[in-house]
Amino acid sequence: MAHLCGVLSCLASEPLIASYCVTEPGAGSDVSGVKTKAEQKGDEYILNGQKAWITGGGHAKWFFVLARSDPDPKTPAGKAFTAFVVDGDTPGIVRGKKEKNMGQRCADTRTITFEDVRVPKSNVLGSPGSGFKVAMSAFDMTRPGVAAGAVGLAWRALDESAKYALERKTFGTEIANHQAIQFMLADMAMNLELSRLATYKSAWDVDRKVRSSYYASIAKCFAADTANQAAANAVQIFGGNGFNSEYPVEKLMRDAKIYQIYEGTSQVIKRLHSRYTPRKRFLLSFFLLCFLVFDRADFTMITCLFQIQRIVIARMLLGHLHQNQTCRMN
Repeated sequence: MAHLCGVLSCLASEPLIASYCVTEPGAGSDVSGVKTKAEQKGDEYILNGQKAWITGGGHAKWFFVLARSDPDPKTPAGKAFTAFVVDGDTPGIVRGKKEKNMGQRCADTRTITFEDVRVPKSNVLGSPGSGFKVAMSAFDMTRPGVAAGAVGLAWRALDESAKYALERKTFGTEIANHQAIQFMLADMAMNLELSRLATYKSAWDVDRKVRSSYYASIAKCFAADTANQAAANAVQIFGGNGFNSEYPVEKLMRDAKIYQIYEGTSQVIKRLHSRYTPRKRFLLSFFLLCFLVFDRADFTMITCLFQIQRIVIARMLLGHLHQNQTCRMN
């Protein structure tokens, strides 16, 4: 344990890269499907297996590795896996070639193979058999970070779109004056702000050391969807120019997709939230109350008001941006 504390303090004090090795060719969001094996021999564990899509794999000094330590397939996941902190220079670690990904190409993503890698017993993170819990709890801290990245991308998409909408003219006027463009910009702005608030909430829980899988997952999933929709809207607003690499939004669209995949796919997260929903009964009560209080005519009126609000939001956004541009020119 003292050795492990030394490793963790080293990571905190020096600019070293550590990689999270859980995903495998046959196990991604299904963490319980991990096949990498850890066999205990005396005061060591022998690791054998392959990890896939490991970010930072080419430069990592340390690896967090999840491996199956109980060979019995009937053993529940909560007791079958052990987590290890592995020195990147340990003999038997093979780093694959850098993957050529669609987006986020600066990320060094590789396959990491463990061939009879000897790991001291002191490098077990937590206790033997508790690795699944350790791995899953890490998502509560990593998903807010993914959400923050998605928020940043959506913000850039909105900023580029709004500026372009004020410059590009069709039918004798700036495209920002067309209602269809205004609706897209308004939706981008609304979802961006909601994503940002959800991200702040999940990060706040991390700072308070409150475990909240619920809010971390909501922030990650919603922000990821927001980033993808914002990027798609940006390309649409740019038109043919958006499809060209000379403009920034095509890169945003390529970079956005991974946010819906890593740290748990959007579909898996939504499936998990279907289990949380019964516990959040106030949500169901709220929607039930809406249906009891409002009739169809009321909902039609609310829909009309919502469309008007979208136009107002878009005009406020464009007006603010135009004002900033004027100030910079002066």
